Amino acid sequence: MVRIPAKGMAITLLACVLLAGILGVRFGAVHLTSQEILAILAGRGDASARFIVLELRLPRVLLGMLVGGGLALAGAVLQALLRNPLAEPYILGISGGAAAGVVAILALGLASAASWFLPSAAFGGALLAIALVFGVAASADRRLDVRVLLLAGVVVGAFFSACIALILSLSDAPTVRTAILWMMGSLSGAGWRTVAIVAVYTLPAAFLLMGLARALNVMAIGEETASYLGTEVERTKRVAYGVASLLAAAGVAFTGVIGFVGLVVPHAVRLLTGPDHRTLLPLSFLAGAAFLTITDLVARTALAPTEIPIGVITAFIGVPFFLFLLRRSLRA
Repeated sequence: MVRIPAKGMAITLLACVLLAGILGVRFGAVHLTSQEILAILAGRGDASARFIVLELRLPRVLLGMLVGGGLALAGAVLQALLRNPLAEPYILGISGGAAAGVVAILALGLASAASWFLPSAAFGGALLAIALVFGVAASADRRLDVRVLLLAGVVVGAFFSACIALILSLSDAPTVRTAILWMMGSLSGAGWRTVAIVAVYTLPAAFLLMGLARALNVMAIGEETASYLGTEVERTKRVAYGVASLLAAAGVAFTGVIGFVGLVVPHAVRLLTGPDHRTLLPLSFLAGAAFLTITDLVARTALAPTEIPIGVITAFIGVPFFLFLLRRSLRA
């Protein structure tokens, strides 16, 4: 496959992010003309139209960019760390923990679907999942063997799935419906406060992970070789896994479970630009931002005024891609 130079790919992806943002603000269930959008951005326009653009669509676009970029970056780091092309945040139990936290809070009647307590519960559940995965992996091997880390994530995710199934089987119909809708993923709860909180988590974590690019490149050769070359392998693994998990958890907490972004996007970028993490990580962030913004636009306009859960669309894209990668890895 012909490789695209990193600079050309970066320019292309920046243009895609800009275009995705424009389309996300321009189109929706309520029809607004380009002239109306420009008037609103210039500080004029009808009050109801201003509310739709400035309080609904624009925060939603920005939230989609932050969450999509964060999930893609976390997926790229975890794939490098575990040296497994099928690794992504949701396979490692993070989404299972977040979903279990939300379902438990809803079943206990401590929060409604619109409550700010739900993101806190989701983030707490994700942190618990991360702690369990770390604990299981460290108890088996203090050096955090990547194979044990991956298996621990799968086991912890299965445990939380069983907890969710048990809670839902004992809950009433409204609770079940709310929990299932949340687990399908959506950006409908976007607001400026949400955008600010997610940005506080996402942007520093993204810069920290991109700073590990050189170490991840060396570790790709082999952990023993990387250690000889001066890389602190164990410290890099702990920081990379912990920060990537927190990055994914922040997105899950406010948008629900949106799978396969961390699987599809890094692979697509890697196929086009190569495996150098100095370019792969920032390009994955840009590609993830554009991907989730466009996916959300499709989710809210394809069957307007009905909104399709965004997790459904990403699954329709991700499942065939996952099977393609699985078949390719088996052939290899």
